[in-house]
Amino acid sequence: MTKLKRSTILLICLAAATVLLNAAAWLSSGFCDWYVENIFPLWVNTYSRLTSLLPFSLGEILIIMGLLLLAAGIISFAVLMVIKKGHRKKIAVLYGKRAAWLVVCIALIQTLNCFILYHCTGFGERYGIRAEEHSFEELVALGDRITAIANDCADKVKRDENGRFVLTADLDNDAKQAMQSLGETYPQLKGFYPRPKPVINSFFMSQQYLMGIYFPFTLEANYNREMYSSNMPETVCHELVHLKGFIQEDEANFISYLACINSGNNDYIYSGSVAALKYIRNKISEYGSEDDLAEFYSKLHPGIIIDWNENNSYWQQVQEDESALIPSQVVNSVSDAATEASLKLNGVSDGMRSYGRMVDLLLDYYSDKD
Repeated sequence: MTKLKRSTILLICLAAATVLLNAAAWLSSGFCDWYVENIFPLWVNTYSRLTSLLPFSLGEILIIMGLLLLAAGIISFAVLMVIKKGHRKKIAVLYGKRAAWLVVCIALIQTLNCFILYHCTGFGERYGIRAEEHSFEELVALGDRITAIANDCADKVKRDENGRFVLTADLDNDAKQAMQSLGETYPQLKGFYPRPKPVINSFFMSQQYLMGIYFPFTLEANYNREMYSSNMPETVCHELVHLKGFIQEDEANFISYLACINSGNNDYIYSGSVAALKYIRNKISEYGSEDDLAEFYSKLHPGIIIDWNENNSYWQQVQEDESALIPSQVVNSVSDAATEASLKLNGVSDGMRSYGRMVDLLLDYYSDKD
């Protein structure tokens, strides 16, 4: 009987632990809640503190290094299989073990810092926001309520000579302060927040229509530094939300909105309310008539329309940019397919459409306030 090496036994144990953790997450939201309350904060308060000291996104560096090492590994494997004909079996076993270690480590980290979080008790249920059925009239009323907030701030934020939003707020301290302040109402949001990091290769993010990304391997909140600036405060808060265990995108959108409008900072209030209005607009378009949508637009401050047009123009320019190494349409299609698959594999049955469920949370939240 062949005796297994210690490294092989360890690999098997880690793989088994990964499977068991995922099984427990799918079977028990109680286990996931306990994990997020007691274990996940340990990673954030230690490892994330260290990565936060770096002025750049470590996650971005790891992605680049990973791609280079993967390419080098494939090339070296192919070369060795050709020139070392008598040792092909040993080479295959060696590279196979390395690949197995890579897959297991990635799966385990993803499980600990991402997959388990998908199966926690929802934010609304955790904090007593009752889920209800709502009418189209309530949707319109919600639009009016948030339009009033956005319109009020539209005159208070700084604008350039063309009426475009100009960011004056701090995307580091102001965002963390907004989140910590919200933690006084929702205790899970209390505690340490890492430094939000701008991504150097933000154009590649823009090709995927990505404004921000939570990177589970470095526990960093990254944002697109090239996108239209009115998106930035809400996006940074959104990514910081993930560091508190709320991984569902609709919940992160909703919590980010709450952090922004309660921040006392006009840039953040404007960014959060305008982001919410985009989702409300989409719902009105989906369930209402063209007249309903026209009425919604008629109530918006001209500055909001300018910012929406400038935002749309930016994304369109990226998609039409012919100088890109890889066409934006290809990058975006691959990204959408990967995101959709990832969400559905983690139990989000409606995939990317789940982002719009933020509106349901808003309706429930304000219904309780009335």
